[in-house]
Amino acid sequence: MEDLKVSTRVLRVDPERVDPALIAEAARVIREGGIVAFPTETVYGLGANAYNPEAARKVFIAKRRPMDNPLIVHIADLGQLHEVARDVPREAEELARRFWPGPLTLLLRKDSGVPPEVTANRDTVAVRMPAHPVALELIRESGVPIAAPSANLAGRPSPTTAEHVIRDLYGRVDVIIDSGETLYGVESTIVDLTRDPPVLLRPGAMPYEEVEKALGKRVEVPPFARGLGQADVALAPGMKYRHYAPSKPLTVVEGDYSDLEAYARRAASLVLEAARRGSRPVVLCSAETEHVYRSLGLRTIVLGPRSNVFVVARNLFRSLRLIDDMPDVDEGFAEGFEERGLGLAIMNRLRKASGFNIVRV
Repeated sequence: MEDLKVSTRVLRVDPERVDPALIAEAARVIREGGIVAFPTETVYGLGANAYNPEAARKVFIAKRRPMDNPLIVHIADLGQLHEVARDVPREAEELARRFWPGPLTLLLRKDSGVPPEVTANRDTVAVRMPAHPVALELIRESGVPIAAPSANLAGRPSPTTAEHVIRDLYGRVDVIIDSGETLYGVESTIVDLTRDPPVLLRPGAMPYEEVEKALGKRVEVPPFARGLGQADVALAPGMKYRHYAPSKPLTVVEGDYSDLEAYARRAASLVLEAARRGSRPVVLCSAETEHVYRSLGLRTIVLGPRSNVFVVARNLFRSLRLIDDMPDVDEGFAEGFEERGLGLAIMNRLRKASGFNIVRV
């Protein structure tokens, strides 16, 4: 795949007081076939005109993303839903009214106006309405839906700040909009509504249990959605290929979390064994267990309290990037979390980031 070399402009846009002139500048780039990194409530996205196949292709080139890994189409109003999708089921309308704008992506039948470059030559399209004032204004001002994956190099941890985007993509994209840190820190939840029962394709910032409650029916959760292996075909982002990974090795240490002290001591034994082999490890742990590792002289990165997994999710990608930024660290060990609510999204990301290098203690 060829490479992109462009002059990148960084626009600082206050989400509390969105500057129309700056949004107009970025929207003009979208309309003219360029690519723009922009904030959402989940992570930063790298956007292009969803109707422009050449612009969509630039997104893949800039990210070094495999062409069979589809993009999510971002819309600003429900009218656009029917422009990019056909035969929209009643369930999709109900979920859209209830949860949009918000971190829920729906997989639907594609309208013919959406080019195959956006959907990886498939007859389905992933659609969502972001809950971020800058993203919504950018879509409205552009006058077109915006196709966007996360704004990072393929395989790397997703960006939760513009600084992450700049480090990965400066000189590869036309514009980077800096609006500070994102709210959730993990991507949207993706649910396939072309099948019955619906299927969870990627857990994310919205617990899939909320979708089950809204629909009054079960949502199927296949093993790949738990981060246990990958799908053969990428119907939506995050299903295939290694994602979210630091460049240094990562091991996920899972176990029985009912006795956190005992679990952390078993995990610490594994980390100490690596240290005895000459490695310089760091532990991604919860606030409740940090003292166990510290008491044994081990370095830690605290993700947050298990009592508030929202904080853990928000810190996750930043912490994975931090492993690479620590020159005196050779590898990371990450604690596991219970797979309820946001915990499922956290475990999906950790397992994939480790390349499925999982140890149970």
